[in-house]
Amino acid sequence: MPDKTSDLVLIGDSAFAEVAHEYFEAYTEYRVVAFAVEQAYLTRDRLQDLPVVPFETLHETHPPATHHVHVAVVYTLLNRLRARLVEAARARGYPLASFVSPQAFIAPSAEIGEHCFIFENNVVQSHVSIGRNVVLWSGNHIGHHSRIADNVFISSHVVISGLCSVGANSFLGVNSALADRTVLAEDCWVGPGVTLSRSTEVGQMFRAAEAVPSRVDTRRFFRLRGEAPEKP
Repeated sequence: MPDKTSDLVLIGDSAFAEVAHEYFEAYTEYRVVAFAVEQAYLTRDRLQDLPVVPFETLHETHPPATHHVHVAVVYTLLNRLRARLVEAARARGYPLASFVSPQAFIAPSAEIGEHCFIFENNVVQSHVSIGRNVVLWSGNHIGHHSRIADNVFISSHVVISGLCSVGANSFLGVNSALADRTVLAEDCWVGPGVTLSRSTEVGQMFRAAEAVPSRVDTRRFFRLRGEAPEKP
């Protein structure tokens, strides 16, 4: 565990905030000292044995001169909530912390903006550009010369091929993929398992066909005698 040289407040108290707490504590120089939530959504005063304080008065209890912040919020409102809280923290003078897992591969020529969270087993290849306030969950491939704009959320096991562009505020679901040179416009939503080989327009949503159950029950298919399916 690295030596702790800076105090950090996590904005948010969701499951992501709990994950961020563990990762910052285990792998960085940041010491997590509190969580903060907007007053209207404040439902508890402790999390992970740390105080949960109102975001509106954070400067009184944890001033920006001595604390960094990270907004541990997912893709709510197509990433607008995370972006709004980041800008609010910046306006109050807080330095913004990023997390890049030591188990991620980041090419020397890749560029990563401020306030990003990059999980383990991500591959960020040569000449990739990643903007501000981007989340890369675990196990993604970001191909060479691709560009990820600000406020993007990329979930797990996403493949972005070479020379692609991902527009601001977009979301890519688990196991989705962009073919070479695909341009995903801003404000797009790509659902789990979707593959795109053509560029998109602003604000488009893409969903894969839902799997439907076979007419044959598994117990009948595998001839599990005496275990006939129960009727609803």
